[in-house]
Amino acid sequence: MDDWTTSHERVLAQRNAEGWIFLLEAARDLRTTGAIAPSSKALARLLTDPVQEHGTHPLNVLEAGAGTGSVTRTLLSRLSPGSQLDIVEANARFASQLRHLVRIHARPAGERDRVRVHHALVEQLDTGRPYDVIVSGLPFTNFTPDQVETIMNRYMELLHPGGTLTYFAYRGTRYVRALTASRTEARRHRAVEEVLAGYQRRYATGCWTVWGNLPPATVWQLRRPTRTTDPAALDITVGVAS
Repeated sequence: MDDWTTSHERVLAQRNAEGWIFLLEAARDLRTTGAIAPSSKALARLLTDPVQEHGTHPLNVLEAGAGTGSVTRTLLSRLSPGSQLDIVEANARFASQLRHLVRIHARPAGERDRVRVHHALVEQLDTGRPYDVIVSGLPFTNFTPDQVETIMNRYMELLHPGGTLTYFAYRGTRYVRALTASRTEARRHRAVEEVLAGYQRRYATGCWTVWGNLPPATVWQLRRPTRTTDPAALDITVGVAS
């Protein structure tokens, strides 16, 4: 058995294990996991596109709500040399899985220390540095409006002026909740969407639909304005990804 075959089999085993861990955690606590399956490759690419758009320039990058690492793996492959990646995950089992992923992911000598996993809430994170890109995988529609406001405000505080935030939301969740949830839950869901819509109106620069995800998802890209940029003047790109 050659080295490539052994390495390939290890990757497949790793990803199968991640899938099972995700399903177990979703069954145990769907409210905080927020999904029934890990993010697709197409979704991961869209969420991490701002990292690649910077080319070879070293970046400070934050990923929040990383789960079992489906987006993290794409981030690691796209990081330019000298970049710093902080990964924040509130679920202890997922945080442990992420540390393992970081350890086994191939990185140049001296680069592994630039990737850190934090078992914490993102609103409590304080690394002492601003970020060029923030990638959020948090299930906002499972939170209260006040929690979402706190998190989004914290994201904007953590971004460099001109920095980019990407996050996603599953399509159709409002209608599903209207049919299956209590009136209180449906009102909470609408209130969360209103909080997010306020940030979208002020800061959005792009919006794409990923039909190939399970379930289909909408990716939003927001940018913290520079001191000389009027948020209302930002152009919004709308698109579809397979």
